[in-house]
Amino acid sequence: MTVHNDTVEQASTSPEQDQPFRELGLKDDEYQRIRDILGRRPTDAELTMYSVMWSEHCSYKSSKTHLRYFGETMTEEMGEKILAGIGENAGVVDIGDGNAVTFRVESHNHPSYVEPYQGAATGVGGIVRDIMAMGARPIAVMDQLRFGAADAPDTKRVLPGVVEGIGGYGNSLGLPNIGGETVFDESYAGNPLVNALCVGTLKVDDLKLAFASGTGNKVMLFGSRTGLDGIGGVSVLASDTFEDGAERKLPAVQVGDPFAEKVLIECCLDLYNAGVVVGIQDLGGAGLACATSELAAAGDGGMEINLDNVPLRAANMTAAEILASESQERMCAVVAPENVEKFREICAHWDVTCAEIGEVTTGEHLIIRHQGEVVVDAPAATIADEAPVYDRPYARPEWQDELQEFNGVERASLSDALKQLVASPALCSRDFITNQYDRYVRGNTVQSHHADSGVLRIDEETGRGVAVSADASGRYTKLDPNMGARLALAEAYRNVAVTGARPVAITNCLNYGSPENPDVMWQFRESVHGLADGAVELGIPVSGGNVSFYNQTGEEPILPTPVVGVLGVMDDVHRANGHELGKRTEPEVVIALGETRDEFGGSIWQQLAGSEGNMLSGLPPQVDLANEKRLADFFADNDLLTAAHDVSEGGIAVAAFEMVKRTGKGLNLNLENVHEDAFVAAFSESASRVLVGTTSDRIDGVLARAAELGIPAAVIGETNDSGNLTLGEEDIALTDLVAAWSTTLPDLFGHAVGANSVVE
Repeated sequence: MTVHNDTVEQASTSPEQDQPFRELGLKDDEYQRIRDILGRRPTDAELTMYSVMWSEHCSYKSSKTHLRYFGETMTEEMGEKILAGIGENAGVVDIGDGNAVTFRVESHNHPSYVEPYQGAATGVGGIVRDIMAMGARPIAVMDQLRFGAADAPDTKRVLPGVVEGIGGYGNSLGLPNIGGETVFDESYAGNPLVNALCVGTLKVDDLKLAFASGTGNKVMLFGSRTGLDGIGGVSVLASDTFEDGAERKLPAVQVGDPFAEKVLIECCLDLYNAGVVVGIQDLGGAGLACATSELAAAGDGGMEINLDNVPLRAANMTAAEILASESQERMCAVVAPENVEKFREICAHWDVTCAEIGEVTTGEHLIIRHQGEVVVDAPAATIADEAPVYDRPYARPEWQDELQEFNGVERASLSDALKQLVASPALCSRDFITNQYDRYVRGNTVQSHHADSGVLRIDEETGRGVAVSADASGRYTKLDPNMGARLALAEAYRNVAVTGARPVAITNCLNYGSPENPDVMWQFRESVHGLADGAVELGIPVSGGNVSFYNQTGEEPILPTPVVGVLGVMDDVHRANGHELGKRTEPEVVIALGETRDEFGGSIWQQLAGSEGNMLSGLPPQVDLANEKRLADFFADNDLLTAAHDVSEGGIAVAAFEMVKRTGKGLNLNLENVHEDAFVAAFSESASRVLVGTTSDRIDGVLARAAELGIPAAVIGETNDSGNLTLGEEDIALTDLVAAWSTTLPDLFGHAVGANSVVE
């Protein structure tokens, strides 16, 4: 059967032909702009390419004007170690000795609501290929998950599928999952967030970038065949607001094959080692439309592509379908003619399908043929780089002042409050989720489960390694978007620092509602400024990021959720601080670092104890990032400690429970040493605080080091053999707390334990 394409010749002679540009997500003026660029109406294939590349997901057309602030604020000193930054597939950081680390976090939110398993699985696959495209070997993944209320019916559908998708794909790839977060809030009902992070390592000299240069160089497509899955993913799903029935948009969700991606990883690494790749791009959102236009636009010439050479797995695909398909496990490389045969040999060795689909040309145009006809003839840069940039209206919401009026919180006894907190969906055990992920595969995982940061060894001879954490609080950010972004940065930075690692770079995934809502755009702008200014204050660069808009159902946006990741480097992972107390035979003394203030705005206790309609109010904790830097200095090369754990959600009492819950040791806390109000001392969520353990003979050394750096420090307790957590005069059996903490998620979701669960 012959597929009849709309050709450039036909487009030139039928200017008035109706085209479904609105259905493809283009506005009237955007469509007219495309016609002005081409001097005619676009062909069906051209319309497809422009629509997906000018979508919010690919073009950042509503966020770009604000994202420039990251570049405007970055100092020369901050950027010294950045080998690849904002705008590349992933940020790459020089960590010394000829080694580099790359990391990035990206959203796959909308597909994960429509089809939870494949949406989450292909989210993992996509971020892994971003890392591969930098010339790196992926070494670990993390995930940041947000769902509706834990007891909501649809959460019972979405969460098990998402978790099984992450585990099924990541476990099959052989990549450890070293951490993340799972948060429940009714604002995410109908619009869950699935943000996937990947870390990779490479030699500095092996860095690869996405550009097509060298006239006559060949364009090689390799990996899985191209099918009909994922068509419209970035325009239909990721660049629009969800309405009722959105879960039925199944054709737009990609289908993943982790075993094909595992082979593709090894194939790519062999291609890099052989030196046969000039430029490379993964095929993710917008598929070939993105890969070909971005490679050409970033290079020094044009490109000609023949779609007849694209290996297909569906019959009778049109040019538009081939270009828009988001079939997974595919890469596109630029290869010199003399290296094509070697390229084919390596692909054949790994049984990876490859095809020569075009070549680099002179000029600026991307010319694409199908069945002997030209179906695309356009300046590549206009497709990839010249989407309209919108300076959308933004304004501080009228309701913000009222929201920030703190209405107080009801109190309970310390023991009852702690039991409620650890049993709540906000703070209960995530073992039901994380036990479905393999966290030890490859043998280089040093810390992951329940730890402040994931810690990985990257050099077996020296013990050199990295620590990675990602954090966010939509509740804090709604109360104050600028401070909320700073708090996310502060916690991720602190989580890395307490391990003893030196924080070196930041990445982000900014999840917000519709950019057409001035309230949302104000939240977004404030968060960007908070994060960028915070990076300057900490002296480490933002190496890359991702923006996900239209996260709302109907008119209700999600909580503004800036996920912030921080990467740290340590010379010897064997010296990394753990977070558990009670592993030693002698008692350990617990010291609280940082200042505790009466701060319950946006807290977990407020979420639990607030009355109906009064579960979020006030200001979030106020953070001075200079205090976070002091803490990082405190933990650098510090051999005085037996344990360290950051204090965040739930406050000191929850942090203390997390430090002793696995060892079963008792712990007596003298709360009056941190604040005169015992309830504030136990559950306030003030920032820039850490609990550390040490031995009695090292107390003076710890206190002296803290004093030297200007960090408030107080001895607040000591471990014992009682098996109780003592808060003031109240004793709570750890066995009771652990039972309350461990049963919540199994009780809610035990009906859907994944077949691929990993038993610890």
